[in-house]
Parts: sequence; C-alpha cells; structure tokens
Amino acid sequence: MKTLVRSVLDIGAAIRKKRKEDGLTLVDAAGLCNVNYRFLSDLENGKSTAQLGKVLQVLHAIGIEIELKDRTWSHE
Repeated sequence: MKTLVRSVLDIGAAIRKKRKEDGLTLVDAAGLCNVNYRFLSDLENGKSTAQLGKVLQVLHAIGIEIELKDRTWSHE
C-alpha cells in the first residue's frame, strides 16, 4: 500500500484498512499496539490531537512504515 498523507484522516484510514485486512478488531489491534481502545478508535477517525509518539507506535505495531521525502515545488 502506498498512500499520500495530507491529513490525520489519511493516516486513520490507512490504519483502519490495514487492521481490517489483517482481520483484527479494534480491541485486538489496540492490545497489539499497546494503546487503549479509545485512542485507536479516535486515531482511525482522524482525531487531530493524537500524540505523535503514540501514532508512530501504532503504525509500527500494525505494520505500516512511514517514509518522508522532499516535496517538489511548482514554479507556476
């Protein structure tokens, strides 16, 4: 999966998609990621105040990698 992330909603949608592909319930995934159910539910629903450290923890545990790259600027 390759997803351009422009918002917290994009991250949440990617996490939800991967969790469902893996056949995990929210409860199971929260346990796997060592976060509580509410945090994971909020994250999947795009809560903008989610703690970055915990978001990275969830992404790692659920098997999603993040790669940062420079954006090219349009000269128009």
